Amino acid sequence: MSCARIYGVLRRCKTLDPGDGSTQLDRCLGLLDLTALGVGSTLGLGVYVLAGAVAKTVAGPAVTISFLVAAIASAFAGLCYAEFAARVPKAGSAYVYSYVSVGEFIAFTIGWNLILEYVIGTASVAKGMANYIDSLFNNTMAKTMTEYAPIDVGFLAEYPDFFAFALVFLITILLSIGVSESTKLNNVFTILNMLTVVVVVIAGATKCDPANWRIDVSEIPAEYQSQAGAGGFMPWGLAGVMAGAAKCFFGFVGFDCVATTGEEAKNPKRDIPLSIVVSLIVIFASYFSIATVLTMMWPYYLQDADAPFPHVFTEVGMPVIKWLVTIGAIFALCTSLLGAMFPLPRVLYAMGTDGVLFRPLAKINKKSQTPILATILSGLFSAVMATIFNLNQLIDMMSIGTLLAYTIVATSVLILRYEEESPLPPSELKPRALSAAALLQQTLNLLGLKQPTALSSNIAKATIAIVFVLALATCSLMTFTGSSGVISAALAALGALLLASLVVLYRQPRQDTKHLSFTVPLVPLVPFLSVCMNVYLMVQLDYQTWVRFIIWLVCGYLIYFGYGVRHSSLNEKNKPVTDVPEKKLDKNEFTTKF
Repeated sequence: MSCARIYGVLRRCKTLDPGDGSTQLDRCLGLLDLTALGVGSTLGLGVYVLAGAVAKTVAGPAVTISFLVAAIASAFAGLCYAEFAARVPKAGSAYVYSYVSVGEFIAFTIGWNLILEYVIGTASVAKGMANYIDSLFNNTMAKTMTEYAPIDVGFLAEYPDFFAFALVFLITILLSIGVSESTKLNNVFTILNMLTVVVVVIAGATKCDPANWRIDVSEIPAEYQSQAGAGGFMPWGLAGVMAGAAKCFFGFVGFDCVATTGEEAKNPKRDIPLSIVVSLIVIFASYFSIATVLTMMWPYYLQDADAPFPHVFTEVGMPVIKWLVTIGAIFALCTSLLGAMFPLPRVLYAMGTDGVLFRPLAKINKKSQTPILATILSGLFSAVMATIFNLNQLIDMMSIGTLLAYTIVATSVLILRYEEESPLPPSELKPRALSAAALLQQTLNLLGLKQPTALSSNIAKATIAIVFVLALATCSLMTFTGSSGVISAALAALGALLLASLVVLYRQPRQDTKHLSFTVPLVPLVPFLSVCMNVYLMVQLDYQTWVRFIIWLVCGYLIYFGYGVRHSSLNEKNKPVTDVPEKKLDKNEFTTKF
């Protein structure tokens, strides 16, 4: 196969009929259901486990700032998701969005990352819930299993967690019964979760002491000083805050599950974008309040990393609140587990329908109207991961896959905004020489064009690619410690190039998006910032996480090139693959009409 044809295969785009609202799934979800799903799937482990763990070991009281940084990164990504949900109200979330906008290979990559996100998300919530419950009984299960069935492998957990396996198995059964039934239970659990958060904030506020935010290192007992940093509000400095943000980002993963319900929402074009925005507002307010109360109630270095609130309320002499929070936390982790696993079968269903993954995954059970095989396989895979990995490994693996997915979504928004709206058919395209002066003129749009052209679109795409490379280089350099003059000069130069790239994007003409029910504001600034922040958080993760992630990608590409390329619905056996401009015409017809 020639290089041009290989590129055509990887770049082929899916086309959707704007008027086709048919689906085999059950359209039963309203705005309240979608918002509860977004809040419930996100507001769980981050509140009841993550805040204490990050405060104790990474950021100290500045965990509040870590949550703020993670919230900003998530908000930028959420706005991009919301626009795509308005454009493409189909099951599959960012996978379908990228399939329509940037092509099959990138779509498979993002879909494969979403599978990682949701599998690890389910496994991590199950693991966190198992640890939380076990900690209430003096870690009896952990001690027993470590003694009788230890796992002596460095990159795995200390023992097989069969309790976490059972939790995932129960949720799998519930999701297999039907969407309507599981959503009603999710709504009840989410209400209990929010009531628990309110109780924690109000009760905890009565025991807050601002002095816990400015503990001097000399006041810390000697046995804790080696693990307490430098004391104060930022014991590990700005680096600790940003490293904490990379971990706190995990607490915001889950709102995008709303975007997978495009074929189960009653009014997806309106309700999905709105529910994403509302979910993120509620989630950030909860996290920030919880982290503030937690670190003001009790010194950061004395926090319990597995079950911080039961520990803190015991220490401050509020046992009744402790058990209220404990029961509420278990309900919250249940709904978080349900929400974490809910999107995974939908992504597998979408990829199976398109043929880039095995087609049996797209089979729908007539009685429950759910992708039953995809649900069972999702549960089995997630349960195994929860059994053999520890919580920190799962959190880091989930974060890197999610951050890459968010980066591609933001990039796709930029690509679509700068696409030529009515390109000429390939037969009418005539190659012509382009002078350097004309290229420079269009780079700054000195003619003041208002509508995208083929040239302006290509300039925008090239600039977007350059932005990603510059952001990766800049963020990688920022991880180096010290104040080397060479590094400072390189950062200044890269920063100037990033700013120049943003100016070039700002000058290019963009599509008219008045027909969409929701659009990302301040384009290109918001997607640009989303890409930069996501890349920065990715480079904060350790090399072992990158190694595991690369192995995951290699496994996915083996499946794609061994099966997906040939079985894709876009693979026409009797015709050569159409060239990119023709596919672009179909895709732009869709995006402009939709």
